[in-house]
Amino acid sequence: MVDVKVPLVPNYAQTQPEIANIVIIGGGIMGMSTAWHLASRGVKGIVVLEQHEVGRGSSAKPMGGVRANFSDPMNVILGKRSLETFRTWKEDFGTNIELAKVGYLFLARTEEEVANLEEATKTQNDLGVNSSMISPEQVAEVNPFIDPKAILAGSLSPDDGYACPAAAVAGYMRAAIAMGVTVMDHTEVLDIATSGGAIESVTTQRGVIRTEQIVCAAGAWSAKIGEMAGHTLPVEPVRRMIGLTSQMPQAHPTVPFTLDLSTTMYMHNYYNGMLLGISHPQEPGFNRDYSFEWLDAFNSAAKIFAPTLLNPQLDSGWAGFYENTPDRNAIIGASDRVAGFYYCTGFSGHGFLQGPAAGEFMADIIQGRESFLPHDGYSTSRFEQELNSVIEKNII
Repeated sequence: MVDVKVPLVPNYAQTQPEIANIVIIGGGIMGMSTAWHLASRGVKGIVVLEQHEVGRGSSAKPMGGVRANFSDPMNVILGKRSLETFRTWKEDFGTNIELAKVGYLFLARTEEEVANLEEATKTQNDLGVNSSMISPEQVAEVNPFIDPKAILAGSLSPDDGYACPAAAVAGYMRAAIAMGVTVMDHTEVLDIATSGGAIESVTTQRGVIRTEQIVCAAGAWSAKIGEMAGHTLPVEPVRRMIGLTSQMPQAHPTVPFTLDLSTTMYMHNYYNGMLLGISHPQEPGFNRDYSFEWLDAFNSAAKIFAPTLLNPQLDSGWAGFYENTPDRNAIIGASDRVAGFYYCTGFSGHGFLQGPAAGEFMADIIQGRESFLPHDGYSTSRFEQELNSVIEKNII
């Protein structure tokens, strides 16, 4: 079940509008969340452009974690607010995202990691997140794959878990279309025109759309869109791969979504099998071909603290992109260089779980509404200042 590249074949079943109020570039969780939030407030003339198929980028991952257990307070708020949406998703949007409330478990194997987890857990608790530090023995109780002798502590947030990103994108898209949003798949943005420092139009292989507002929600391709518009978006695409083990007659013990901070190895149940991965170092780029090169790093990590997972029998896998920023935090905001250019991207691997709240936040910025976070909280301006950005620690 390897997710392969989708050929860029134009689909002329729809006619591209010549004029739009807002053009959203990117049909993944960010683009669709933003479109839905704007449309639900009565905004008309919204057009979503997706260069491949809707939800076939990073949002096509078989399962994605949903959590609020971050180290940065703003990330905690985005995650917590999104979790509230995911919990009532089927009732609100009609699609089954297969939300599994199994918990999230971070593992610490050094004193520095323990201190970081303790600080992050306090931050989460202060913001109303149910998380706590647990002992190695307690870790082994909730996840019997883990050797308690190999770790010093864990941080468990039992209300977190994982869900299906593609189903969430489909739910947002169906609801947005019902409110009049135009969604164009297989539509590649070729150019963005500006005049007098303001957005003027978007050109695709189908033609030109005159518009004064653009939202870049293009994920790994965002740097290119920013360059077209004249606003630098510091986003690098990095390939990530996971493996899915064979489905067994009986399910494995249900375990939390578990992540080891030292090795970046992670695991959780996938029906009657397991989803396994590790964020091994790779050069930035758009290579999305699946390979098993990550298994060497995975096996080295498993040997340390999860020996029963050594040499897993994989049935299938997935390859996709993280869109990384220098500090591993998202960039969401309005351009201070190009009027009418907005961006909601750079989520560095945690886009799906922050998607609902990020789309709401983006809509607030576009409409000039007071929001649950300061409008400049995720601005790209932080990379232009001679200040040290706060790097998100609870991430792989």
